[in-house]
Amino acid sequence: MSGKRWWLAVGPPQNWLTAFEQGNIWGLRPGRLQEVFWEVLDEGDVLLFYSTLPVSGVVGFGSVKTKFKKETKLLWTDEIEAGEVLYPLCFEFDVDFCLPPDDWKTKKVTSPPLKRLARAAFQPLGTQVALPLIEELAPGWLARRAAVAEPAVGLPAVVEAPPAALSHDALKDILVKIGEIQKFIAEPEYSMDGQRLDVVWRRVERSVPTYVFEVHVGGDIQHALGKLKHAYDLWNSHIFLVAGGNERGKVNQLLSGMFHEIRARLKFLPIDKVEELHRRKRAYKDLESELEIPA
Repeated sequence: MSGKRWWLAVGPPQNWLTAFEQGNIWGLRPGRLQEVFWEVLDEGDVLLFYSTLPVSGVVGFGSVKTKFKKETKLLWTDEIEAGEVLYPLCFEFDVDFCLPPDDWKTKKVTSPPLKRLARAAFQPLGTQVALPLIEELAPGWLARRAAVAEPAVGLPAVVEAPPAALSHDALKDILVKIGEIQKFIAEPEYSMDGQRLDVVWRRVERSVPTYVFEVHVGGDIQHALGKLKHAYDLWNSHIFLVAGGNERGKVNQLLSGMFHEIRARLKFLPIDKVEELHRRKRAYKDLESELEIPA
């Protein structure tokens, strides 16, 4: 977790339950300081979940995935009661650990400095405050996380299989289906300033695309990268180029030159891996249906 920031997100128990039910989404009210914090917030930052009265303590923690702005969707109880968006500055997060709601009152953790800090809705935390809380809440988790993060050595090079003979439209259809399995609003041919993006995934209606995909099967790879760069500049989206493994060298060359600004942001997805991902996710969903387990 080195290099990542620590954040305290504060809200009533019902808002946290709603956040988990809606796919792990949290939101901030507009305001100068909150907007500054939201802009600084980055993927991989660690988030501590603080539940207010009658809990008054940290009940879990996770890591930030991505940010987006919400325009019309009303998620939380106070938004629904007010009939307007109160928390437009949103982000998704993964849950690393969370107590069952029935244990929140009895097993929550807190500290003297946290009681003062919890008066604010969202703010950065110092390591000296965050680490003891996480260790008390989930003993040994930090050590296990550090062990997993150790780099592997001596692994053989991975040799990519040749890409499957899938058409441009077939790959777009696969990406849409994967997005739907992931419970995103997945759309092909999404309009962006007079251009069309191959596939986008959005978390809620009336929000900008969280994930953007361009499929390259022949044609102009620079044009595909240009559209992805524009999507990143415009929406801060996560951007992906789907192409054959033999295109990786050319892509790396372009990312070292004219598209250097998105070099750290672009993810390269080999065509065969996209097909494999869809096959595995579909099999998993079919198994859930067979066992009548709710998704």
